[in-house]
Amino acid sequence: MEDIYKYSEDKALSELKEYIDSTYDAHYSKNKFQATEFIIDGGHGEGFCIGNILKYAQRYGKKNGKDRKDLLKVIHYGIIALHINNMENLNNESKWTNCVDIEKLFDNKSKPFG
Repeated sequence: MEDIYKYSEDKALSELKEYIDSTYDAHYSKNKFQATEFIIDGGHGEGFCIGNILKYAQRYGKKNGKDRKDLLKVIHYGIIALHINNMENLNNESKWTNCVDIEKLFDNKSKPFG
């Protein structure tokens, strides 16, 4: 079978998965919670992720040379940022749905604002 990935994306994704799996080990996680979860719950997740993306991108090639782990960390924080974005979008859709539901309460009744 011919390799369909021009840039070995399949191998990079496999390496990334191994790296991410390793972050759930005891070194990064206490009592099954990662510190990142507490930062996200505190409303600072997006900034935390973007800050770490910048940190590791700027560090690549300087500290420890061209350390692949720095690039894996950039991608991992990008994935976490995507998760935060998805959660925010779901919350916004939920709020919008709630507004629409409230409007339905006024259907066929006197509307106080219209």
